Amino acid sequence: MPDTTETYAVIKTGGKQYRVIEGQTLLVERLTGDEGSKLDLETLLVAGGGDASFDAASLKKATVQAEIVGHERGPKLRVFKFKPKRGYKRRTGHRQELTRIRVIGIGSGNQKGS
Repeated sequence: MPDTTETYAVIKTGGKQYRVIEGQTLLVERLTGDEGSKLDLETLLVAGGGDASFDAASLKKATVQAEIVGHERGPKLRVFKFKPKRGYKRRTGHRQELTRIRVIGIGSGNQKGS
């Protein structure tokens, strides 16, 4: 059972969604920016301490900051096209451009008492 006191967020980048916690490192689709630069990620949900916020008003205030650790390339994938009885064969490859990021801060935007 997951720890309910831990603050986590669900972010969206590169057409995919990731569940992240502070200090986590992950590989995402290539992002613009140099190594060491900081960026804000699109937040879809912030939860922790037993409550979650995913309405538009609180998500505008919520922030997830990340730091670019480095740019990498994924494994080489072989793409092979073949049509039987026609002598048609094509082999190509693909390596995805990736960026390794580290989540440095999750701000919920819920300022209680203000």
